Amino acid sequence: MKAYIIDRYGKKNTGRMGEFPEPTMHDDDVLVQVHAASVNLLDAKIRNGEFRLILPYRVPLVLGNDVAGVVVRVGPGVKRFKPGDEVYARPEQARIGAFTEWIAVPEDALALKPHHLSMEEAASLPLVSLTAWQTLVVAAGLKKGQKVLIHAGSGGVGTIAIQLAKYLGAFVATTTSDRNLAWVKALGADVVIDYHKQDFTTVLHDYDVVLNSLGKETLEKSLQVLKPDGQLISISGPLDPAFAIAQGQPWWLQQVMRLLSYRIRKKAARLGIRYQFVFMRASGEQLDKISALIESGAIRPIVDRVFPFDATADALAYVETGRAKGKVVISEQQN
Repeated sequence: MKAYIIDRYGKKNTGRMGEFPEPTMHDDDVLVQVHAASVNLLDAKIRNGEFRLILPYRVPLVLGNDVAGVVVRVGPGVKRFKPGDEVYARPEQARIGAFTEWIAVPEDALALKPHHLSMEEAASLPLVSLTAWQTLVVAAGLKKGQKVLIHAGSGGVGTIAIQLAKYLGAFVATTTSDRNLAWVKALGADVVIDYHKQDFTTVLHDYDVVLNSLGKETLEKSLQVLKPDGQLISISGPLDPAFAIAQGQPWWLQQVMRLLSYRIRKKAARLGIRYQFVFMRASGEQLDKISALIESGAIRPIVDRVFPFDATADALAYVETGRAKGKVVISEQQN
């Protein structure tokens, strides 16, 4: 089958279009014909080898962490799906590979596509919406009336997290560039900070939660806006021991992660703040709940650009520029 393949790790490896073996089906797998897949910064980081320590994928490797398509075949253990169903998913961490023609997805990672969304819109949602759900609902337990700062509000996660936080009844602040101020405010943000002109630590105070997707400097500065008992949740690291234990990593790797996160955990603890790293996991059950919010209009997909499947390398390069407003998608329909 046709796929976008990387043969080795490295920033200079642009990947190639080529033939790849069709996926092996397990009893609880659903074979999906890929109609669209979204491109995430995570794909670039995997290609660059940044996660080789915790995600030791073998090359050649097909990237792709979001998929929307049509069910072609189901394994004998599958109960919820049948051929012809329109579905979407974030494939399991160990079995990524949406930049291709077909992908086998475990039943429990899959959900029916919201009926009114296009395949491209649906493909833009799983990874970022599950990330928003698992950080704000599961990890933070965000409640009505609480205050949350969501960094990078115009990014893929930020655009969905703002909408979800508003649905939950929170007061939402976000950071973005001047060209996106009005646009991000229209998503529901109550306070929008132009990070080129304003220091968010001088504007925001006594927040309950910060969702960080940026670098070390922003992460540490975020402690200043949180109140005691606040929560600093990061999806960009550093990884913490709890994550290593949850992933079943060996003892020595748990200690490495303990050291990597020691500085921020110590600073947070001194202020009575809890630091947590969250690495999103696949969940069809949670995606079903998100689908209900999409159907109700509480959350809408934000798609910046759609590239043809043959231009996957161009789509990946565009995502790496950091200029996308929302998500970038590749589509078989664009060929």
